[in-house]
Parts: sequence; structure tokens; C-alpha cells
Amino acid sequence: MLASTVQTGDVVGFTFFIGTMAMMAATVFFFLERNSVSEKWRLSLTVSGLITGIAAVHYYYMREYYLTMGSSPTELRYIDWTLTVPLMCVEFYLLTKPYGAQVKTLFNLILASVGMLVTGYIGEAIAPAQTILWGTISTLFYLYIVYEVFAGSVAKLAAGSDNPALKHAMFLMKIFITLGWSIYPIGYMTMEGNLLAGMGNIDLFYNIADAINKIGFGLVVYSVATSSSSK
Repeated sequence: MLASTVQTGDVVGFTFFIGTMAMMAATVFFFLERNSVSEKWRLSLTVSGLITGIAAVHYYYMREYYLTMGSSPTELRYIDWTLTVPLMCVEFYLLTKPYGAQVKTLFNLILASVGMLVTGYIGEAIAPAQTILWGTISTLFYLYIVYEVFAGSVAKLAAGSDNPALKHAMFLMKIFITLGWSIYPIGYMTMEGNLLAGMGNIDLFYNIADAINKIGFGLVVYSVATSSSSK
């Protein structure tokens, strides 16, 4: 029988519950608000809803796994990320598509996100004795995404657009990419054998990062959609 309650003082279990409910609430919000924006922005809100919806389902199972087994649901976590992180990269493409974004950019972003996750999983679950090596390789893929957002084609298209809302959204996206996504490697480094081993719980870092980034990304997209639609 699966566990359904959090023990007193279990901060990590608490964040699993909060993550589940927050993702569910965000999903309902994004899908309900989809028809309140102009047609060209509806797909972006749909993707936002898919991101949080997929995460909500996985958080339900991750929560039960954690409460029942008392260990980190690593495989479930990476299944979730393999679906949602590429979708977050799709959002960059959809936001800049009206201003000339190419499918090549979308392909490169998705490829980089998958490479980042695969190498991260190898270091966390398959070859834990080589976490630093695989974590470094994963970081290189992450830095490519940062480059695209800050100086690559995504950044150039956003800067050249005539939409102030898009420019502001890209500014917020940069904050998520640099500060929000940086929570993941911090959690990764708390694994045994890494630089921050023993300084925190890996699931606590991951749960906080997921809530900030997945819901935050969607809210940024929503703000662009509503501002552009009102004009």
C-alpha cells in the first residue's frame, strides 16, 4: 500500500506534496487561460500547460515513491525531465517564431537539453563514481543553451523584435536559465563524492528548482501572451 502522509519534520516530503499541488494548479490555470489570448499565443500556453501537467503526474508518483521507499526517485525524476525540459526549450522557439526563429534553432536546443539530461543521469545513477566527470559534460550542454538565450539566435531575434513584452520576457527567461536552473547543479553536487556532499538533500533542491522553473516559465509566457493580445 502506498504511503499518503508526510511525517512530522519531513521537509523533503512536504516539498513533494507542494510540488504536486502547485503543478496541478498551474496546469489548470494555463489551460483555462488559453482562450483568453490571441490565437498565435495559444500553442505557447498549451506547451506551458503540458510542462506542468506532465510534472504534476510525475510528482504524484515521485511523492509516493519517496514516502514508501524513503529514497530519491531518480528514474522517475529523469523521465519527467526528459519530457519537460525539451518542452521548455520549445518555448524559446515559440516565443521568437513570429520574428523569424528557425527549426534548426529548435532542434539544437532540444538536442542540447537531451544531452544535458542523459549525461547528468549517467553521473547520478549509472556511474556515481564519476559524477564530477559526467556533471562537467552535462554542464557543457547547459552552457550551450545559455549561449543561445544570451547571445545566440534566440537572443538576436528577441532583441530585434518590436515587442517590448517579448524583450521583457526574454530578460526574465535569462534569469530563470542562470539563477533558476543553477539550483539543479547545486543539488547534483550534494551527491556523495561531489564538492557539496552532505550539505543538503538532493530532492529538496530539485523540488524547489522544478517549482520555480516550470511554473515560472509558464507565467512568463502567459505575461507575453496577455500583453501582446491586449495590443
